[in-house]
Amino acid sequence: MRLILAPMEGVLDPALRDLLGRIGGWDLAITEFIRVSKTVFPDHVFHRFCPELQNNAKTLSGMPVRIQLLGSDPELLALNAQRAIALGSPGIDLNFGCPAKTVNRSMGGAILLKDTKILSEIVKAVRDAVPQHLPVTAKMRLGYEDDKKAMENAVAIYEAGASELAIHARTKVDGYRPPAYWKKIKPIAEALPINVIANGEIWNLEQAKRCLEQTGCSDLMLGRGALATPNIAKVILGEDKMQWKTVLNWLYEYSQYEVSVDMKTYYPNRSKQWLGFLKTSYPEAQILFDEIKREKTRDSIKNIIESNIEKIA
Repeated sequence: MRLILAPMEGVLDPALRDLLGRIGGWDLAITEFIRVSKTVFPDHVFHRFCPELQNNAKTLSGMPVRIQLLGSDPELLALNAQRAIALGSPGIDLNFGCPAKTVNRSMGGAILLKDTKILSEIVKAVRDAVPQHLPVTAKMRLGYEDDKKAMENAVAIYEAGASELAIHARTKVDGYRPPAYWKKIKPIAEALPINVIANGEIWNLEQAKRCLEQTGCSDLMLGRGALATPNIAKVILGEDKMQWKTVLNWLYEYSQYEVSVDMKTYYPNRSKQWLGFLKTSYPEAQILFDEIKREKTRDSIKNIIESNIEKIA
C-alpha cells in the first residue's frame, strides 16, 4: 500500500510538507497546484511552489514531491510540464478536482469534468511532452453536479495516457461534506488497467480500512486527515496516534520554518488554520486555539506553544 499526501491548496505548503514528511509514513506528496493560464512560468515560480526541486525533488526527510498543474490550455500545460520536468520534478500531476469557485470560473479544476474532450486533450498534450519513463498522473472528482460522467471521464484520462488516477469520492457540488462515496470508485478501479488511488473523508484507521475495502484500491491519498492526526500515515501502517505533547512539539517545530513570504502574517494564520484541523482529533487543540486566536506574531504564538509544552512536562 502507498500513502500519498494530497495537494491541498493554501494548506499543504512546503514547510508543512517537510514537517509531515519528517513525521513519516508517506510515499509521495503532491504540491499545491500551479495555475497555468497565459505563460510558461520562469524557474523561480516552480521553485517557490516546490523548493524541493533543489533537493532532487524530495523533502529534507526524503519524501518525493511531484508538481501539480491546473488549467485548461493543453499546449500551455504541456510547455509548463516540460519546464517542471527540466527542473527536476519526477513526473506531473494534473488537477481536475479543485472545487473552488474562483478556480472553476477560470476554467480550472473540477469544472473541466463537464467536458470529457478537454480532459483528454490536456492529458494527451502533457503526456506527449513528458518523457515516457516519468509518470503523468491526474486527480479528479466523481463529477461536477453529479457523477454520471465519472466512468467516461476516467476512461478518457486513462486512454489519453495517464499513468495513474486519484479519485476524490465526491462531486464538486458535494464539496467536502460527508460522506465520501467510496463505493462509486470501485467500478472505475476495476475497469481501468492503470492504478486508481482512493481519496476523500479518511480521518482514521477504521475509515482507511473501509475505504480500501469499498473501493478495491490498494493506495490511498489523504489530505485533511493528515492535518487532524499528523502521524495518520503511520497509524494506518500500525502505529498508535501520537500524544498531544508530541503534537505540541511539532507545532513548535512549524514555528521555526522560514518561508519566502512575510512571516508576520503567514505563520499566525497558518498555525491557527492547522489547529482548526487538529481540533477534530485533539480536544486540547481547541484550548490552545483559544489562547492564540488573538495573537498576531510568530513569537507570541511560539511562546504560548512553548509554555504549553512546559506545562505537560
